[in-house]
Amino acid sequence: MSHPAAPRRNAVLPSVNSTIANRWSPRGFDARHELTDEMVDTLLDAARWAPSASNTQPWSFLVAHRGTPEHAQIVETLMGFNQTWVPSASALFVGIVEEEREGIPLPWAKHDLGQATAFLLLQATTMGLHTHQMGGFGADKLAEAFQIDAPFSPQIIIAVGRHDSSDAVPAEVRLKDQAPRERKPLADMHFQSEA
Repeated sequence: MSHPAAPRRNAVLPSVNSTIANRWSPRGFDARHELTDEMVDTLLDAARWAPSASNTQPWSFLVAHRGTPEHAQIVETLMGFNQTWVPSASALFVGIVEEEREGIPLPWAKHDLGQATAFLLLQATTMGLHTHQMGGFGADKLAEAFQIDAPFSPQIIIAVGRHDSSDAVPAEVRLKDQAPRERKPLADMHFQSEA
């Protein structure tokens, strides 16, 4: 007897892994949920095993739990609407790249951080957690606040926690979370040169 497949949030091909099929980036976070140190270690360990050019692993993550001064400092660097919903996230992960090592540029560093981030996001999904990446922050302000100096630079902030769709979340945030998800057509994934 066959069992029905588990619901899949995203309109993917049936052959796509269910973790990918269910990953999404809500803004409504449960302000009561706490991320344990064990959860943080699991997420970072998943990121640690991402592919890395020549195994340089030119990335690291600054982690700040909600309720700490560090979390508040990161929130202060956010731009616009991000400041509305991010304070409820259980923790914030700042993705940092090392752009050169011993005077030698690492041109693939941002790509490698992207892969490490993707591994972290997928691990979070398997743990029943949700994540939301942001580029809308003052990188210089954040670097100054945490004394992140060259050749290191902050590239991304990731809110991590558990989704909340209750009335505890502002209506504006809930509406954004309810909006249909869209991606460009699968056919457009095949690069076509116009030359």
